[in-house]
Amino acid sequence: MTQQATKPARELARTAYEKWMQAQEIPIHRGYGVEDARIVERKPWKLTGTPGAFIDLTGMEGFSGMQVVEIPPGGAILPQKHLFQQLICGLEGHATAEVWLDEAPDHKLTFEWGPFSLFSPPLNARYRLYNVGNTPVIYLAVNDAPMMIDLFHNLDFIFNNDYVFRDRFTGDDAQYFTREERFLEGSGMIWETNFIDDVQNALVDALDAKGAGVKITIFDMAKNSFAGHLTEWPVGRYHKAHHHQGGAILLIARSEGYSLMWPQELGVRPYENRFEDQIVRLEWGPYAVFSPPTKWFHQHFNTGDETARQLAFRPGGSHNNPTGFRRSGSRVVKGVPGVYVSYREGGTLIEYEDEDPQIKVDFEAKLREVGIASKMPAFSYNGDVR
Repeated sequence: MTQQATKPARELARTAYEKWMQAQEIPIHRGYGVEDARIVERKPWKLTGTPGAFIDLTGMEGFSGMQVVEIPPGGAILPQKHLFQQLICGLEGHATAEVWLDEAPDHKLTFEWGPFSLFSPPLNARYRLYNVGNTPVIYLAVNDAPMMIDLFHNLDFIFNNDYVFRDRFTGDDAQYFTREERFLEGSGMIWETNFIDDVQNALVDALDAKGAGVKITIFDMAKNSFAGHLTEWPVGRYHKAHHHQGGAILLIARSEGYSLMWPQELGVRPYENRFEDQIVRLEWGPYAVFSPPTKWFHQHFNTGDETARQLAFRPGGSHNNPTGFRRSGSRVVKGVPGVYVSYREGGTLIEYEDEDPQIKVDFEAKLREVGIASKMPAFSYNGDVR
């Protein structure tokens, strides 16, 4: 019997997106998080014509992709067009953007952007980014390229597709990157916009269900099914722990602190259950990025001297967004996203009274170390937690 040659097992295990990443010949940074996305190693990238790198974190799980791109002073990236949705957040420098359709190359929309500006090029439209300053521009691009490349596994279809999504962008709307609308929907405020000038200081809305003093505004951009939210919480306080599906990416925009992450199988009180060695702790400051894996509890602690601000990217739209989608593993309880509902009521949120007591002990010890007073509300722990 003739035996067929086989490829190495590692090669067989790679997805189409992983093969594409490897073929780009730029650095790929892995792990649970990156302390400062601005300073990761970058190398010349043929796709953009400028230095770039991939960040491929454990919790992204093939749902989301992320790149860091640098534009030298006076330079520009090569014109881009792709059949995946992308959100771009400036990290350093000042730039302009041009957006157009291939059928009308002389009719371009332009706008300026800088540090912590956020925008989304329309799906499969052409765009180009220019550095207009005398220092490098560095930006973070977050997208659903892994899902799209793995779905079609045809790069020509992804990068050279002529289809125009006129229901999203016609090229004629001069107000495309200035129009915005805010409205209350379901359990939170929704912000429909295609450009946020400064996510560090944009308006956010009270949502105490996630923690004492927590404020959250969900944003939908460019009619994408890839959205996110802005979150902030006060000095001396922390979020309630919760879990959801993987693919979410968190970028710190303000203050310093740390986050804890642990698999739900370790229980609501992982320290009491003697799983301390399996809890992942990530220290962070501005420009840190991290990604909680699927159904891992995660909890965020502000130990800095200013209000913490976080920018979250995730697959899906707002909860009632007809242009978005909801993955089956994203729990909903009586019409409310499970991340806002206590696990006792079928949700995925741990109330302060149910959390592991060691969590508050460690937080307050850290605050004493840095000379900041705890502002946590008083609460008593439940004794029947499993």
